[in-house]
Amino acid sequence: MGNSQKRAIQNYRSRLSERGLARFEVLGLDADRDLIRSLARRLAEEGPEATRLRASVNQTMAAEPPKKGGILAALRRSPLVGADLDLTRSFEKGRKVEI
Repeated sequence: MGNSQKRAIQNYRSRLSERGLARFEVLGLDADRDLIRSLARRLAEEGPEATRLRASVNQTMAAEPPKKGGILAALRRSPLVGADLDLTRSFEKGRKVEI
């Protein structure tokens, strides 16, 4: 790479930093390329939509994994707990079927 190319790259990066932007490389699936680019483009625009999008992504990434036993806890909170319901089934022989 020649001096003029290095100087052009330095000038480009300094203009980006003046605007508060940075160039970086990420690894991802090829299928996600357009999604990541559009996300980066929207975030770079600033404004209310970028702020909302940034908050949404931060919340999604910071969310804790679901805890085990969620269904059991929901059943224990049920208003039918302690209602003494009889949930036994009667046994029947069935019926005869002619084939």
